Amino acid sequence: MNPINLEILAYEQTSLGPLCLRRRELLSEPGTIVTEVTLNHEFLMSSYNTDSERAISNRSIEIHGGSNLKTLVGGLGLGYTARELLNLNNVASVEVIEFLPQVIGWLRNGLVPLSNELNAASNLRLTSGDVYQRLLHEPREQFDLIVIDVDHSPSDQLGEEDHEFYTAEGLLKVKAHLNEGGVLAVWSYAESSTFSDALRSTFTQVHVEPIKTINTLVGHEQTDWLFFGVR
Repeated sequence: MNPINLEILAYEQTSLGPLCLRRRELLSEPGTIVTEVTLNHEFLMSSYNTDSERAISNRSIEIHGGSNLKTLVGGLGLGYTARELLNLNNVASVEVIEFLPQVIGWLRNGLVPLSNELNAASNLRLTSGDVYQRLLHEPREQFDLIVIDVDHSPSDQLGEEDHEFYTAEGLLKVKAHLNEGGVLAVWSYAESSTFSDALRSTFTQVHVEPIKTINTLVGHEQTDWLFFGVR
């Protein structure tokens, strides 16, 4: 690490604004190195706390209750959601669709902590593209589990326009990509009654669950929200 304990691993322009991958030592925990992502100069994610990524994967499998599952993940990020699914015995395969090709490049080039592990996974497929566009068109294949970890929340999206995905009309199209009994899981940093209502109008069963963790970096409890719809 350099004298200010910060290393910029990649800094690239994207259609969503400047994208930065950085690694730093925590001043509050000397010796602890974290990898972080910012987009358009706003903090996006960190390798320091991945509780909610692990939770959405495990809870999705628990809700489904099946085995030999074919899964789709929207958003690669630092890879913790995909890694958690790959480590579960119930999962046969994982496809990840990532909008920003630079993020896939980071993984392929060994810049993120899980690079070696994920690059060696034979049942992982990485696809560069827009997961929303994929799910809002006629399905060419169906999945047992679809996990979406893309936007901050249904009402705080990375793009400039509100997305059809979060509406009842959009969710009907998404539902067609699930096998019978399949589960749609969506991560959010905030609760959303509008999205909850859209899910309930579309899916047979709906679960909305808070995930509470202690963010030791800022010294307070953090609550993320997980939305699940069962076909």
